[in-house]
Amino acid sequence: MEHLIEEVTRGNVTEVKVVLATVILGLAVYQLVLAAVAYGRLRLPFLEAHTASWTHRAGGDTIVVLTILVATACLSFYGFEEGGAHAVFGCLLLGVIAVKIVVVRAGGRLSRLLPFLGISVLALFGLTWLTSAGDFLGVG
Repeated sequence: MEHLIEEVTRGNVTEVKVVLATVILGLAVYQLVLAAVAYGRLRLPFLEAHTASWTHRAGGDTIVVLTILVATACLSFYGFEEGGAHAVFGCLLLGVIAVKIVVVRAGGRLSRLLPFLGISVLALFGLTWLTSAGDFLGVG
């Protein structure tokens, strides 16, 4: 797997991971805006709640796929030896995403947890980014 990842990224595993992680973080912030519109907390004249909700769901699916790609590259190429806080935040992030997906699918009373889970996912994306891509870019 390590060889495949190195081949696909043409030897630029870290750079590709940083770019994808930064895109994911940007999309996660956008998700917050969409959720605020969908829940009626933010009103924008050009975006209705139903459209924001649908876009939030589609964007979330995209983020999950990209996150799995980055996590796979990270774990198979770097492993846990360089991880530290980054590995902890990444594992927590994947766990909270999984719980959020289960809550979305289950619906009902658990749906009240979605705003908390969404904020938790955004915070964990930020912390995971900061402890890896942020360090690489000189931000963290």
